[in-house]
Amino acid sequence: MAHIVYNEFLNQLILQGVNLASDDLRVMLMPASYEANKDTHKYLSDIISQEITGEGYTSRGKLLANVAVTKQDTADNVKIIADDVTWPNSTITARYAVIYKDTGDNATSLLILCLDFGTSKSSVNGNFTIQWSSDGIFTLSQAV
Repeated sequence: MAHIVYNEFLNQLILQGVNLASDDLRVMLMPASYEANKDTHKYLSDIISQEITGEGYTSRGKLLANVAVTKQDTADNVKIIADDVTWPNSTITARYAVIYKDTGDNATSLLILCLDFGTSKSSVNGNFTIQWSSDGIFTLSQAV
């Protein structure tokens, strides 16, 4: 599966129901068996039962730190960046990372993006780190 953007996020972005620069964004890990559905998966409650478990991993994932939205006029897009995320001293395996807007309520925490690592990644009593691309976590661009 390639990276996907959940359709309800796009809808809420247009309706101003999400602010990537100021809302609390979290990232949680999902197993290889997770099948993201951009149409039917809208909120954390739709997928939380499939979240990974393991030593050093906390349910609902981690808060993204230093999130910023950077406008790039020459590229005609905006880039969303944040600090890399690490689960230290963990023993976990994950294939996907899901970013969502955290409202504190699983029924209203909006799914944003599912990132595919390409293969399952594991840690054994060590660091499990998501190192975001230098191009950002994701980019939104205008249609041409």
